Amino acid sequence: MEECEKYKCIIIDDEPIAIRVISNYLKNIQQLECVGEFTNALEALNILHSKNVALLFLDIQMPGINGLDFIKTLINPPKVIYTTAYRNYAVDAFEVNAIDYLVKPIPFERFVKAINKFLEQMEGLSGHKLKDEKTDHIILKADSKNHMVIIDEILYIESLDDYVKVYTRGNRLVCYSRLVEMEELLKDYKNILRIHRSFMINIRHVKSFTHFNVVIEEKELPIGRKYKEHVISRLQE
Repeated sequence: MEECEKYKCIIIDDEPIAIRVISNYLKNIQQLECVGEFTNALEALNILHSKNVALLFLDIQMPGINGLDFIKTLINPPKVIYTTAYRNYAVDAFEVNAIDYLVKPIPFERFVKAINKFLEQMEGLSGHKLKDEKTDHIILKADSKNHMVIIDEILYIESLDDYVKVYTRGNRLVCYSRLVEMEELLKDYKNILRIHRSFMINIRHVKSFTHFNVVIEEKELPIGRKYKEHVISRLQE
């Protein structure tokens, strides 16, 4: 993936499980770097004063001082995304200029939407064009679960009539979907390419190719006749 500016963030929540969920989500957001995790808001003061923290994930109901009052104590507070189990503080949160208000349990898609709001504001302030994180992930349903799949880690996708197999390094998901539906879902991702009626590939992972096939992870995949001209052109870029 392309290198990009990283914004420092910290997580404050009195529930370790909630911290872990957000921390795991952040591992998939390349524009953000988590520099601290705290179960008490006052413990975060030193890092807020010593580092250029741009974003704070903040719970509201916490012992000692709640998240709403804590922000009011800061002279130059970072931008805030509130993460809470309570819906009734939303108005108060936006009165202190919160970026977003997330109610637990927080779905990853909703988390990404909040991050995009933050990035859009920072883009406007910095003048830098940041990559929309929505272009980095898709959610696929397999084995009765929703799987968060990083686009860049997809190796190739194989059609099996009404199903597709999505291959990543060390994993394979079987999803109830047609290849044409996957092609539509991934149409905005320039590195995902249809090469055959039964295969789509991520060209970043191609080891070698001829006019008849490509090799990804020792797997030889055919290039269909109707796709050949476009595929070879893309691979030679």
